[in-house]
Amino acid sequence: MSSLLKGKKIIIGITGSIAAYKIPYLIRLLIKEEAEVKVIMTHVAKDFVTPLTLATLSRNPVIIDPFDPESGVWSNHVELGQWADLMIFAPVTANTLAKMVNGIADNFLVTTYLSSKCLVYIAPAMDLDMYNHPSTQHNIEILRSVGNTIIEPQVGDLASGLCGPGRLEEPEKIFQMILSHFSHQKLLHGKNLLITAGPTYERIDPVRFIGNFSSGKMGFALANQAAEMGAEVMLISGPTSIHVQHKRINRIDVESSAEMTRACLSGSKNAAIIIMAAAVSDFTVINKQKRKIKKTGERITLELEPTTDILKELGKIKKKDQVLVGFALETDNEIENATTKLKEKNLDFIVLNSLNDLGSGFGVDTNKVTIISRKGKIIRGEMKSKNEVANDILLAVTEHLNY
Repeated sequence: MSSLLKGKKIIIGITGSIAAYKIPYLIRLLIKEEAEVKVIMTHVAKDFVTPLTLATLSRNPVIIDPFDPESGVWSNHVELGQWADLMIFAPVTANTLAKMVNGIADNFLVTTYLSSKCLVYIAPAMDLDMYNHPSTQHNIEILRSVGNTIIEPQVGDLASGLCGPGRLEEPEKIFQMILSHFSHQKLLHGKNLLITAGPTYERIDPVRFIGNFSSGKMGFALANQAAEMGAEVMLISGPTSIHVQHKRINRIDVESSAEMTRACLSGSKNAAIIIMAAAVSDFTVINKQKRKIKKTGERITLELEPTTDILKELGKIKKKDQVLVGFALETDNEIENATTKLKEKNLDFIVLNSLNDLGSGFGVDTNKVTIISRKGKIIRGEMKSKNEVANDILLAVTEHLNY
């Protein structure tokens, strides 16, 4: 049987921590499973593990600087960032965490990180007081919020003689995380997904509109995660500044609820899974003005009418083998209201957001959701990055498909 990691391109970045001695074991596990491994080190990391050891095990030259005077070879951080299927930075010191957060590209490892196009695992390792310091914790949260996966350090005896969090996770467990990542890439292989994102704008005149505060971050996270799992994604997005990063995402830009309705009804015909994460306006202006309304000091009255309930319309025409997922933003009687919406609109899942949870909702990089299935299963999540939340939602959907 072919290995799950055969031909997978993996970069391992090593910084100046005593825990670097564990990384040769990880490289051996990856090479045994036929992965292609390239190692990048900082200069300080050479004090803890030798480039010769790492080059021998990885079967590739170790990269420390852009130019190696001994071999005369130049290494391009941009090409490496695009070459990799996965990057693992382990162990990562407090110093390198700070550089990654602030884009301080003074070594080859950080420049490659800043050029990355793939999932990045970051495994901090340091003494417990450094790890627990608010500055370090702040940097870890920022790295998590922009889509990196943090491999939490373990609690145990440290080189200083203290005991607490700061130990690098064991190579075997990191290896299992890598296997899990690549197995996820096949979960939605061959599936067509339709995902909506962002707000809609309902024009008042050529320069003004009615809208909402949705940034589109949750919908784009879902699209990226679905594409990583092997799906072909049609992403229908309202106005947003976010850019698509994955080649398996076909982005369709719309402005108004009417445009999103037409795109969704058309795109739903070939979609196995539909996830409606957009914040569609509930009302639109009846008499839109073709010219800018001049300020006269007098009051004006806008007459509004309800927009089409896209989710309800999709529920009416849902095929037997389609999965339809909606979102609900609630402030009170949350589970009850979300469950009612799930039933009324013929959904398979509803994802409940609460405005009562600080750090979730519009415009932020984190979210805390509750996933409710039509069978009554309730999955209560913790506060996570929107990428991690997207992964939880898609895993719930794939479990439903395979049930």
